[in-house]
Amino acid sequence: MSKQKIDVTGETCPVPLVEARKALKKASPGDVIEITGNHPASKKEIPMAVEALGLELVDVKEKDEIWTIKIRK
Repeated sequence: MSKQKIDVTGETCPVPLVEARKALKKASPGDVIEITGNHPASKKEIPMAVEALGLELVDVKEKDEIWTIKIRK
């Protein structure tokens, strides 16, 4: 099981979601992908996409307008 971190801070839609999907495609089952960014719409879109893909949303945190989303494949 591995953990992958993706930083999309400063990027706007659809880049954070596209990067998250790319990482999830490459990940093995059980891997955790951690995505960090600051685009407000992506903070809503990524969890919705995770749900649609049937994956596990592990955690969503936000501090000083920077959010971190953890997804388990």
